[in-house]
Amino acid sequence: MTTVQFSLPVPDADRAVLDQVAELSTGFAAAAADHDERATIPVEQLDALHKTDVNRAVLPAWVGGIGLSYLAFGQLVRMLAKADPSTATIWVMHAGAGVALAEFTRESLGSFFADEFLAGKRFANALSEPASGNRFLNPQQDAVAAAGGWTLTGAKRFVSGAEIADYLLVNARVDDVPAFFGVPLPDQTVSVVPIWDTLGLRATRSQLLSFDHTLLRAEYRGRAPGPTDFAVIPAGLPAISLGIADAALDALVAHARSRTILGKPLSYQQWVQHEVADVHTRLAAAHALYDSALWQADNRIPAFFPTLVRAKYLANKVAVDVAQLGVRVGGASGYLKQSPIQRHLRDAEAGQLMAYSTEVLAGEIGKEVLGVPGE
Repeated sequence: MTTVQFSLPVPDADRAVLDQVAELSTGFAAAAADHDERATIPVEQLDALHKTDVNRAVLPAWVGGIGLSYLAFGQLVRMLAKADPSTATIWVMHAGAGVALAEFTRESLGSFFADEFLAGKRFANALSEPASGNRFLNPQQDAVAAAGGWTLTGAKRFVSGAEIADYLLVNARVDDVPAFFGVPLPDQTVSVVPIWDTLGLRATRSQLLSFDHTLLRAEYRGRAPGPTDFAVIPAGLPAISLGIADAALDALVAHARSRTILGKPLSYQQWVQHEVADVHTRLAAAHALYDSALWQADNRIPAFFPTLVRAKYLANKVAVDVAQLGVRVGGASGYLKQSPIQRHLRDAEAGQLMAYSTEVLAGEIGKEVLGVPGE
């Protein structure tokens, strides 16, 4: 068994949902390469997930859901990402936007968005701006007051699953304050800029969207994120990299066991053993750090977010290291397009770019450790 084992048990109430996802994951893994090759959104996988209890489970109880624990959520996303990281990414962004709109508008339209989420409508997260870098919660684009609300002219980038979305979670500055809105689709003022041709996670089709005087309706405005909200996206991003790393390690081990060099499997080579020991140990540490953050979140320990920041940083870095070692061990055959090794390498790189990027996280962690005042 090469996949890192999870040391912290999830609540019994969450086990049924995880069993459903585990059953689906085999089929997801079998289709992942084809969706990557064609850069097509895995709609059938997303539909299959909706038919389970996953969406109801991730929706907090106080807005009409079951209220999955953070520990179970982390394990769920890791399983999905190991099978097909594009499906995992789209679902995390869908859940992040749907849950956020239900929570942000709880006093007004929260039940409406929760019902739409549970009915199978698709949500997409449209917060990142070309000019704002990683600071996706602090938009730089101003919304202009208009009849019925405000209008937004600008762009949002890396909107996973945008082409199949029924609602967007969008932010903009209103009176110099970040404001968050639900935007129903289709909307003739929202269009896709056709530039999608990415290195990894190709099946997410995380498009650049253009907004041309798009109405942000006053009744669809919600509050800002709060400390008690279920942090779907921050908690999900480390799990995507960890799932990719688990898949890359499994592919590496399978190749090393099956490839014969000088009469013995490649796994008998000492350099391979030493390198695998290193990445496996660091991957286990990344899983443990991530589980620690999730346990803290479930137990309402305020330190969970700094721990989660470190978990994402380590998970992103380790995923790339495992995937790169897979290419080295795979040699020329691992470099071929039909090999899963090269796909894991491409997918692993994407985690480092997702906000907050490893460079931004390194700066934040380093300042904290060194006692350097933040801006």
